[in-house]
Amino acid sequence: MSGVVIGLIVALSALRVPIGFALVAAVLVALLAGGGTTPAVIPLHLFSGAAKFPLLAIPLFILAGGIMSSAGISLRIINMASTLVGHIRGGLGMVNVASSMFFAEISGSAVADVAAIGSIIMPAMVQKGYPPAFTAGLTSVAASLAIIIPPSIPMILYAVIA
Repeated sequence: MSGVVIGLIVALSALRVPIGFALVAAVLVALLAGGGTTPAVIPLHLFSGAAKFPLLAIPLFILAGGIMSSAGISLRIINMASTLVGHIRGGLGMVNVASSMFFAEISGSAVADVAAIGSIIMPAMVQKGYPPAFTAGLTSVAASLAIIIPPSIPMILYAVIA
């Protein structure tokens, strides 16, 4: 069955069908050819995954990151991290990592983290003489800490799946 689904996706992609339509067609063929599923049950299968309550946390984490960025909370987090580690040599880089850790504990999203913290700390690091490539690399790596610091979006997905 999976060979047929993959073959259908490849064939439709070769015909330049948009990938979203190719995936929907492959899923519909798999559901109908798999047996035991009538077309009336397909809408129930489509929305049963979205009905899980913990999955609501994912868009709300992104929303929380946007609200914190526009409300100035991310600047306060950076100021707190600067107070803690800013006086050490290379402190602005440590401020970047520490503020990303604090922000990750609240938002749980690496994308929201790099948008909120990176927009403030990256210009400050470049102004202080850090190379732009180093600044971008450090900010992206520090933002990826949001994946492993609870509560994070991947951990919520693992908990829902398990």
